[in-house]
Amino acid sequence: MRQELEKELRELYRQIYGEKEAEQLLKDVDELIKNSPQKNTKQWLTQKDAVLITYGDSITDKEEPGLKVLNDFLKKHVADAISIVHILPMFPYTSDDGFSVSDYRKVNPALGDWEDVNRLGESYDLMFDAVINHCSKSNEWFQKCLKGEKPYKDFFIEADPKADYSKVTRPRALPLLTEFDTKEGKKSYWTTFSTDQIDLNYQSIDLYKEILSILLYYTQNGARMIRLDAIGFLWKELGTTCMHLPQTHKVVQSFRKILDEAAPGTLIITETNVPHKENISYFGEGEKEAHMVYQFPLPPLVMFSILTGNSEKLTEWAKNLSEPPVGCTYFNFLSSHDGIGVRPVEGILTKKEIQLMVEATLRNGGEVSYKDNGDGTKSPYELNINYQDALASPEDPDEIRIKRFLAAETILLSMQGLPAIYIHSLLGSRNDYYDKAVSGIYRRINREQMDVSWLERQLTEETNRKKIFEELIRRINIRKEHPAFAPEAKQEVIQTSSKVFHIRRFTEEERLTIYINISEEVWQSGENEVSGKNLLTGKEIKGTLVLSGYEAAWILENNSHNKGKGEGI
Repeated sequence: MRQELEKELRELYRQIYGEKEAEQLLKDVDELIKNSPQKNTKQWLTQKDAVLITYGDSITDKEEPGLKVLNDFLKKHVADAISIVHILPMFPYTSDDGFSVSDYRKVNPALGDWEDVNRLGESYDLMFDAVINHCSKSNEWFQKCLKGEKPYKDFFIEADPKADYSKVTRPRALPLLTEFDTKEGKKSYWTTFSTDQIDLNYQSIDLYKEILSILLYYTQNGARMIRLDAIGFLWKELGTTCMHLPQTHKVVQSFRKILDEAAPGTLIITETNVPHKENISYFGEGEKEAHMVYQFPLPPLVMFSILTGNSEKLTEWAKNLSEPPVGCTYFNFLSSHDGIGVRPVEGILTKKEIQLMVEATLRNGGEVSYKDNGDGTKSPYELNINYQDALASPEDPDEIRIKRFLAAETILLSMQGLPAIYIHSLLGSRNDYYDKAVSGIYRRINREQMDVSWLERQLTEETNRKKIFEELIRRINIRKEHPAFAPEAKQEVIQTSSKVFHIRRFTEEERLTIYINISEEVWQSGENEVSGKNLLTGKEIKGTLVLSGYEAAWILENNSHNKGKGEGI
């Protein structure tokens, strides 16, 4: 181990585990690094990068494993518009659609095997999920824990049901502790998310080493990016909120340092569905902790803006965004396998404004999940609805629905950071009422599994899916050609009109001025305000820009040195 790395890790381990334990842990980690062949990957991101978020079986074929079907579909229909595929948990599991992992080192046989993962990795960079806050109760580790076997007995958090847990942050309105039969009688264990998701105990050095070896195993099997799921809950300490504790940050920092050494180019992204200030704390001042953090306020703020036809809250929030540290950026998304989180807009939207979104969700066919506040009350935690349906009522004409949805996705593609598009957004899906009803799981409303033959027919016929898919692919491909969309390109947010979200993205070589009308009314700029080429239409604009309802414009300013290749059709 390099002397500098040894010094940095020693200090982190000393703070987490104490002096004596730190020295032995250093020796064990050194062995792990030595036994992990280095995998050189790309060093950073450009405007050519965009992420597709998908389950390995979102597209299905009864004759083929999911990952092969996905790979074939993407190569045929998406090609290089997308550069990174985020495969949601692809491991054997027992519940929560993959987020209760029973074996971290195997691929779910229904999806294929590691060869299928590697074949997908030949065409796309890959993001793996590291679901390391908890595991399935069927996981071998927990089964051995129940039998009293070492070291597994210490892998989990034994709890006293009589203790005071009132300060603990609760993401779901479910019991925090679950009782199990063990070799030594009935015992209660910490289960933050469900009775089938047993929290892991990072106070166990043996557990820490096991998780580290798994992360290194993922890099050896093609992971360019690793998503640390629910990482804010990692360290538990009674009498605290058990969220974002200093030990949690130090564990993430240690992962970063080791991956930088053993698998240079690997990017860490932290998933923390919490208010913005807490979320960006995982940047760790740059070159220290996560490379990327989720931009969690973006989905509810864009939804609120389109529902109200008013961009003021979105603009105000975006104007106050801090510049990411060098080597870091935001992970921008609107929709995912989860719902639309409400907590990230605490302090940005009022309770009345949040209630407006709750009512729209219920009116448009969705559901609302609640969190336990610890005082006997509950509050909205997540809106469970397909993003397209979140923006329009069932009575709205398809033309309006599609325009609103494309306006929202264009905001996503325009903002500073790495854009990530959920497969059901790219493919123009709607609410999946059947799966939600059959399973009783609210999140299944946006986790439809689509037969590949049926889907391909949908994309060749004159359907809403085809219109959305083709236009999103076109806009992504235009974006790829312009350095002003690179993550490190600067962003200026401009207060223009409540009807328009207006930003400027620029580098030394290129300047793009972006207008997105988030209302149904026609909007017109001032005289002599706009001069350049609208990349989305291919038209030259001189003086005044007119946008119809929900129309967007990417204006390449005439003084830009790099004219780019993207043109409208």
